[in-house]
Amino acid sequence: MSDSNKPRFTLTLGHLYPAQLNLYGDRGNIITLQRRCQMRGITLRVVPLGIGDALAPDEYDLLFIGGGQDREQAPVSQDIFDMKGIGLWAAVEDDMPVLAVCGGYQLLAHYYRPASGPDMRGLGIFDAWTIHKGANVPRCIGDIAIEWNGSTLVGFENHGGRTYLGTAKPLGKVLKGHGNNSEDHSEGAMYRNAFGTYLHGSLLPKNPHFADHLLALALRRSYELSDDNLKKIFPRYLSLKERPAQEKRGRAAKKNGASGAVYGIIPTPIDLDDTLEWEAHASMLERLGLRSAARAALRHR
Repeated sequence: MSDSNKPRFTLTLGHLYPAQLNLYGDRGNIITLQRRCQMRGITLRVVPLGIGDALAPDEYDLLFIGGGQDREQAPVSQDIFDMKGIGLWAAVEDDMPVLAVCGGYQLLAHYYRPASGPDMRGLGIFDAWTIHKGANVPRCIGDIAIEWNGSTLVGFENHGGRTYLGTAKPLGKVLKGHGNNSEDHSEGAMYRNAFGTYLHGSLLPKNPHFADHLLALALRRSYELSDDNLKKIFPRYLSLKERPAQEKRGRAAKKNGASGAVYGIIPTPIDLDDTLEWEAHASMLERLGLRSAARAALRHR
């Protein structure tokens, strides 16, 4: 890619609780976002936010929170309320993209009731709640595939808690696997540009279209890019009908002293070779017996 074709953008990702919430390779989600930005000439700064750190939403363009065991979630639950709750709510209401996986997903809902011990309060960003029904109830564990945005997402789930949605919209419909509760075929939850899910594995390496969806939302929000320019950065994966065009709020002017217009037209579409990613995606679908979905996935290569 020539320098003249590289978009000149910088995104800052806040990685919440990387020391406490990092099960099943969740750090691979961060690596995937970094690599996909790098190949497009986009700088992605990753800032760890641990226990005791405040969250100033104006300093970030997207946020990630991973999964952890019950003993790790308890101190995180308290810290979210004490140090990060106001900032997280402000970020979500301002349409910042947020990806919350497993334990992080549970703590962004109303509460998590473990098999023993007191409830862990959540922020209530997702109108949902989670109940662990005890050690005698089998865990929701194994490979999983869901319908999402006209395509599929694949991953690995391992959770004892069952999550039930109130008014929250699910991320997708379970094709194979357990999802939120192994009862109603829902998986995950969405609110504005916040996405909660039980898909580990990690999620984004095998789902490049979802990784690009998060990055596209961040660029559109922070740099006021036109749909035409976004389609050039993400020519195959971006679904602009997912959400209406966001109103201009001058974020680029705040961050960079200039509006998104400074970046002008992106002259050449930037397409990535995701052959291996889609082969891994299709392989899991094939293993789950979803052969037509596997064939559709391979057409993305």
